[in-house]
Amino acid sequence: MKLSDISDLSKEDILAALGLATKPTVSERVLSSAGLFGLGALVGAGVALLLAPSSGRDLRDDLGRRIRRAAPDLDDPFTGDAADSIAREGETRSAT
Repeated sequence: MKLSDISDLSKEDILAALGLATKPTVSERVLSSAGLFGLGALVGAGVALLLAPSSGRDLRDDLGRRIRRAAPDLDDPFTGDAADSIAREGETRSAT
């Protein structure tokens, strides 16, 4: 090993050879924690919207609309039938 080989080593290379690693800074820890908190807030908001109380009729109508909108994007030929049957069921139940 030559002296020029040692001078080419970086700080991370030397620490890795010793079995050590750099400690994350406070700002790195805060940013990662804030990112996780934000992700949790988004997931929580999505779950809250899905579980928000609404009448059965409103829920069936909303699901039928969403399925009909998504049906052209899907390759499954049976999706359109499912969307129509859900919509018909929602209309039948809301009429009674």
